[in-house]
Amino acid sequence: MIQPIPVGRVILVLSGGIVAISFSSILTKLCSAPAITIAFYRLSIGSLLYLVIVRRRSTLKAFTARQIRLALLSGCALALHFITWISSLSYTSVASSTTLVVTSPIWVALGSALFLHEKIRGLMAIAISVTLIGVSIISGADFTFGPHALYGNLLALTGAVFAAAYLVLGRRLRADIDTFLYVTAVYGAAALVSLFFALLTKAPFGGFDAKTYALLLGIALFPQVVGHTSLNWTLKYFSATTVAIVSLGEPVGASLLAWLLLGERLGSAQLGGGIIILTGVAIALWAEIRSQK
Repeated sequence: MIQPIPVGRVILVLSGGIVAISFSSILTKLCSAPAITIAFYRLSIGSLLYLVIVRRRSTLKAFTARQIRLALLSGCALALHFITWISSLSYTSVASSTTLVVTSPIWVALGSALFLHEKIRGLMAIAISVTLIGVSIISGADFTFGPHALYGNLLALTGAVFAAAYLVLGRRLRADIDTFLYVTAVYGAAALVSLFFALLTKAPFGGFDAKTYALLLGIALFPQVVGHTSLNWTLKYFSATTVAIVSLGEPVGASLLAWLLLGERLGSAQLGGGIIILTGVAIALWAEIRSQK
């Protein structure tokens, strides 16, 4: 007997994950450590935490050789997403980088159609368009041009493609693999890749004050352990495209948190763009629920 998908619980977990991920930009902004160091701590703490849980469950034997390879690829994609996107901010404007990196739902839709045979129907295409319009309004879409900016824009776009690969691979693997087992392998692989780039760029690993270490721990626990793991859990039930679209709610959550915690002003662009993004998210969830039925 086929068990019905717990739609209400999936939406609740997905919403909680977006709230957790929304803390990423706030905590990162307050943290004085270099970006590549933040990425390393975020991924390594997450992988070590889940490694303890997985060992207690004795589920390591559940992996096949092919699943291990795919999980490692997913981890590499996650690390390269962080590295390329963070690096893009050194060459182009925040608006340009943000607008390009959130094109990931487009690449997820293409990847899902090619590799997962999940068709993108009319409502989902509309949801993608609406959310991208909303994010463009929030970011201001003030694209920067020039030799350095072009390189930065290319890095941001590459980051979007890696994010899409991470979600598509996750959708493929989560059908058969336990969530904790999956994220242990993925976060572990991502941590090793980020360690390689941290050593390559001679990024510092220590010498920070107590506040910085506390923020590094917070970034690992909330955006990664809670946020990304929630997204990975939902990939068992919802399409990668839906999860990618809903994840675009992060700028809305981050703007609200910045207003509440940092006293940053919410302008008409943030409010209007946020409403448009949430409309696109609602359309995506509606389309997903219809397809489940």
